[in-house]
Amino acid sequence: MKEYKKADYTIMLMDGTLNTHLKELQETADTRVQQIISELKAKSDLTEDMKNTDMIYWIGTMNSIKAQAEEINFSELIYV
Repeated sequence: MKEYKKADYTIMLMDGTLNTHLKELQETADTRVQQIISELKAKSDLTEDMKNTDMIYWIGTMNSIKAQAEEINFSELIYV
């Protein structure tokens, strides 16, 4: 924001609303990532039983799902 939206950044900084805005954005982003992860898990063949039977596969798939969710979130919320 400081680099790409200098006017908005300066106004929020002067008004004292920057920290509130950033906190709200962080909370929205965290909630959206969790929602996307849930959606991607439902679409995949991943089950909670796999956590006990094939842990390496489960961890790899969850890491992939988390990375996808974060990238989707960045493109939807952060990079606009």
